[in-house]
Amino acid sequence: MTTATARAHPNIALVKYWGKRDEELMLPAAGSLSLTLDAYATTTTVSLDPSATEDRFVLGGAAATPGQTVQVTRFLDLVRARAGSAARADSSAHAVVDSRNEAPTGAGLASSASGFAALAVAAAAAYGLDLDRTELSRLARRGSGSATRSLVAGLGIWHAGDDDASSFAEPIEGPEMSMVIVTVDPGQKKVSSREGMRRTAATSPYYSGWVDSTARSLEEMSAACRAGDFTRVGEITESNALRMHAAIEACEPPIRYLRSTSVAVFDAVEQLRTRGIEAYATADAGPNVVVISRPAEAEAVAEHLADHGDVRIVGAGPGAHLIPTEESA
Repeated sequence: MTTATARAHPNIALVKYWGKRDEELMLPAAGSLSLTLDAYATTTTVSLDPSATEDRFVLGGAAATPGQTVQVTRFLDLVRARAGSAARADSSAHAVVDSRNEAPTGAGLASSASGFAALAVAAAAAYGLDLDRTELSRLARRGSGSATRSLVAGLGIWHAGDDDASSFAEPIEGPEMSMVIVTVDPGQKKVSSREGMRRTAATSPYYSGWVDSTARSLEEMSAACRAGDFTRVGEITESNALRMHAAIEACEPPIRYLRSTSVAVFDAVEQLRTRGIEAYATADAGPNVVVISRPAEAEAVAEHLADHGDVRIVGAGPGAHLIPTEESA
């Protein structure tokens, strides 16, 4: 049985990805920029089993739901198709996928990003594909759009691209920063990001404005990162997050990912700035809030926010990568 194991970390977008222009290829409506974390890893093992008649997916030590298994099988079909084109002898084999998330699954802490990034790296290796980082980034994107950025260590920019070949993530230089993650609610959200994006694109009157403003925000953010301008990076981060949530909340029927406690964290971060501590809040599609700060001030930020939820300080982490595993023929 051929086996490969990979580890990937979630990323938190400073300029958000929300909306696709191509559902099949998972091409985004606009580019985005994120920081890959050094915490909340997903570790995934893919073991090929030529005698199996279907794929099996184990998540967190238990059998995954049928819907989750279908998503994994569709992704593995992409890998198997590439392996077949490369004339790999085991290209048609089914697989056992065993995945474990250190972050709560489906709670807005980007577990799908780390999950599909780890799956892309492990599955490509198990099926004998020799892909570089750009090719793996493109592959991971087909499972979850934000997974394309988890192939990149630290700050990464995801180019929207014009087609499959040009939509991938690559590193970008930027100021050093820490993130303070405030877990308001670790539970799984009621509306998935995938469904939330579809509903926002189809019904929100603010959607076109969101796409246009995000393209401009990405240009400004890229320039701020290259200039090492932490203040401007923070300002764009917070503004972009609030614009995304405004577009989401305006869809029909409305979706509200942020809770009252989430909003209270944004307010507390604003209070920090009045005290001279630079901190800026953001939130993905969920109630949990991430606050960026200068590393020297992260402890003070965490202490100030401790009453709002479980608090953890994280930093820049590695891109998705293989880890040693026993392999037998």
